[in-house]
Amino acid sequence: MTASEALALEALAPEALPLPADNPFAARWETPFGLPPFSAIRPEHIQPAFEAALAKHREEIAAIVADPAAPDFTNTIEALERAGRALSRVGGVFYNLAGADTNEALQAIERALSPLTSRHWSAIMMDEGLFARVDAVFAKREALGLDSEQARLLERTHRGFIRSGAQLGVEDKARLAAINERLAALGTQFSQNVLKDESSYALMIEDKAGLDGLPPFLLAAMARAAADRGHPGQHAVTLSRSVIEPFLTFSTRRDLREEAFAAWGKRGENGGDSDNRAIVAEMVKLRAEKAKLLGYATFAHFKLDDTMAKTPENVRELLELVWTPAKARAAQEAADLAALAQAEGENGPIRPWDWRHYAEKVRQKTYALDEAVLKPYLQLDRIIAAAFDVAGRLFGLSFAARTDLSGYHPDVRIWEVTEAATGRHIGLFIGDYFARASKRSGAWMSAFRGQRKLGGEVRPIIVNVCNFAKPAEGKPALLSIDDARTLFHEFGHALHGLLSDVTYGSLAGTSVSRDFVELPSQLYEHWFLTKEVMQRYCLHAETAEPIPEALIETIKRAQTFNQGCATVEYTSSALVDLAFHSLEEPGEIDALAFETAELARLGMPEGMVMRHRTPHFTHVFSGDGYSAGYYSYLWSEVMDADAFNAFLETGDVFSPELAGKLKRYIYSAGDTRDAAEAYRLFRGRLPTPDALLEKR
Repeated sequence: MTASEALALEALAPEALPLPADNPFAARWETPFGLPPFSAIRPEHIQPAFEAALAKHREEIAAIVADPAAPDFTNTIEALERAGRALSRVGGVFYNLAGADTNEALQAIERALSPLTSRHWSAIMMDEGLFARVDAVFAKREALGLDSEQARLLERTHRGFIRSGAQLGVEDKARLAAINERLAALGTQFSQNVLKDESSYALMIEDKAGLDGLPPFLLAAMARAAADRGHPGQHAVTLSRSVIEPFLTFSTRRDLREEAFAAWGKRGENGGDSDNRAIVAEMVKLRAEKAKLLGYATFAHFKLDDTMAKTPENVRELLELVWTPAKARAAQEAADLAALAQAEGENGPIRPWDWRHYAEKVRQKTYALDEAVLKPYLQLDRIIAAAFDVAGRLFGLSFAARTDLSGYHPDVRIWEVTEAATGRHIGLFIGDYFARASKRSGAWMSAFRGQRKLGGEVRPIIVNVCNFAKPAEGKPALLSIDDARTLFHEFGHALHGLLSDVTYGSLAGTSVSRDFVELPSQLYEHWFLTKEVMQRYCLHAETAEPIPEALIETIKRAQTFNQGCATVEYTSSALVDLAFHSLEEPGEIDALAFETAELARLGMPEGMVMRHRTPHFTHVFSGDGYSAGYYSYLWSEVMDADAFNAFLETGDVFSPELAGKLKRYIYSAGDTRDAAEAYRLFRGRLPTPDALLEKR
């Protein structure tokens, strides 16, 4: 074990659980950096470990409540921070596996655990004796001599208890706990239903005519998908974005585009056990009741009260600021597509399964930008290297592949992250880039272990999960522009976790308000499109020639292409989310009828659909994360556009002075201060929407 590996382990608190010796959670992990021993962890280990960790956490909480000493910051607030570390270790492994490499056994455990863990947290957050101690410390906060981070932790802890029902009466506490338990079970089922519909569908294409118009990179991905499903020699359209979206873009077979699009759009509403419509209706009703119990008019008011936006009115104002011009822009885009379609003999209206196809043709015609020509310049390994290089130039980080470390799947890769100037260990970064049936769709960042200093320095283990098409053996994985930006986006989140430098784990990394958490990720995307990065890392897969400067300029000019459509797709989803959660008395709603009525009220352009239709809107209904909060991407985009302009204004997109402020106040600071204050310290002022509107 190296010195850095030993230091990474040194501060880990004892997390061993009273379990049989063959259960990996029975001992502290002596693996390098405390990395989970993935090869030894089996599904049958998870539930016993969870139950033991929950019991240990209850004992830790009981000890805090029973402490005869008067409540103070150390014996109550810091004690709460120290409690539950064994539970965090088990949960860090399980929930990452449940999202990225699940199976029927793990899904059954997830369904069993979701109500169990909900009951556990409700009992803690509604514990009268525990809250009395927290409240007592909060009441004398001005006299405690706390530093700014301690004061922030106390405020956030106290607020968290109140928002969890600590001040409710006995009957209301019981009802809120029951609501939380039911919502947890419904959210788990929603997510599993979407995954079931996604992983079970494949449109098999046996004849060559069905492949008309498809470029080589897509044919290769579809051939691999078919082979993976036991159909070698055929081609499969799956519901992985890395396959379905380019198929809708390039296929000249309108009938097949319609069939594939219908499957994509109907995830979660196919009837049977995987149908999510009744789940949505029940969740909306329960969330509204929860908000009322906690003293809020609607669930949107409850959720937004603890964000930068503060109120549904502020969110609606921002969304409507872009909605009207986006609709106007989309109408012009639709006219351009219809004109091209008519010129090719297609006289019917542009339908949702036509949009991407004709938009690509218009893009090629307008900008001479062909994705099939561009894609060989976007090799996955080189885009990963580019993301690492930007982190080195901005934040002084270095990344070393650790092929000696094993992940949870053969596709997983692991890097050690260090401070380049000193060699100091920063954390581990795990990359899981390829689509598979055991992985939910989309892309995300998560943590197997977060950063903290209380009790000794513990550095994070961060993972990025994507769903790119896996290439044929021996061939490089090629990305689209959107894929490459997604990689940079998720790596921005990863840096938010890796660079975290706070004392208390509950304030670390991405533990910030929902409409601030997307700033580090969306801002990081900007560096991918800089000439400095593209010319160095976008090398042709066959010739190794750097991407021509003229092509870079074309890509930049084309960034606003089809933005009317993209903005309408996104904003309609955010507005429907807000509408669902602004209902005061939802009653027995029909989720799809409500969606349809809301889109009609908004004047949704004909031939366009929401980016995420309600029955598969996992951001909003697979859990509580983005419920009443899908607007957050746009809210953060106001900041990211303004923040990158700050670098452009210096004349150096890697300005050391500005990068230092960005690291100190945004990427490293976690939730140690109010988000608006953090942005003001970085930029010198709050942002305006001007840069956003110009960008789009």
